Amino acid sequence: MNYYVKKALRDPQFMLFFALAMILILIPVLAPWIAPNDPIENDYSNLMIPHSDKYPLGTDQIGRCFLSRLIYAGRTSLLIVFIVIAISAGVGILLGVLAGYLGGKVDTLITRFTDIVIAVPHTVFVIALVSVLGPGLGNTILAMSLVSWTEYCRVTRALVLSLKQNTYVEEGRMGGLNELQVITRLILPNVFPYLLVLITQDIGAKLLTLSGLSLLGLASQPPTPEWGYMLSEGRQFMQSAPRLIVYPGMTIVLNVVVFNLLGDSLRDILDPRFIKKKTQRRQMKLWKEST
Repeated sequence: MNYYVKKALRDPQFMLFFALAMILILIPVLAPWIAPNDPIENDYSNLMIPHSDKYPLGTDQIGRCFLSRLIYAGRTSLLIVFIVIAISAGVGILLGVLAGYLGGKVDTLITRFTDIVIAVPHTVFVIALVSVLGPGLGNTILAMSLVSWTEYCRVTRALVLSLKQNTYVEEGRMGGLNELQVITRLILPNVFPYLLVLITQDIGAKLLTLSGLSLLGLASQPPTPEWGYMLSEGRQFMQSAPRLIVYPGMTIVLNVVVFNLLGDSLRDILDPRFIKKKTQRRQMKLWKEST
């Protein structure tokens, strides 16, 4: 692990996107200290103004500070995304380890159930479930979590299957480790780097899903600020005040791009197979240039 940490610290691309990701996370966390106004307070004397000293990005249709809502919306959006990923990754990794390590009927049962869930279009299932349960953040988290664990399960199972027959696992058993210790000490530490890449890249995907649900009015409800719902509120003012959809839209895109590129940088560092392919391509390019 220390090797990967040192390698990451020497990688300028990773450090750049890691710093940007930390900034994007810290801004909502520090919202009470950096937001200029209360995000849900109405100022009916300043409706739809483009900007002012008190309201740097102007106000919305009911006089709320748009910059403050944009900052606080990150708390809602990112918190929901992180909760969904935590639940999905926890369930998926657990089932994947059980399927890959135990094998047999357990593997067959978990794999078949995973295939059934994957066969259902995730977006359609989430929309249908939230529509039945009712709009709200709790139901949104539940619906997204119910379909998001499958990818973690499949990846974890494949990794465990490739690792459990390694020599060091057998040596660990002969050294007195029980099955639980073999999993926690020998297998999971070697699986974790690959899963970390998947988790990082999944942040952007979950943020887009949440924004789409909020845009349809199925996730965040007023007056809670959330980027997708801010887009929904601003649609009717697209012609007169395009800033109401441009700012939250740009914020969503920025977060998706940064976390996806951070995941790509992590893959470059943690996946030796990708590093080898990248090195081979570089060597081939140099050879062609020299000839």
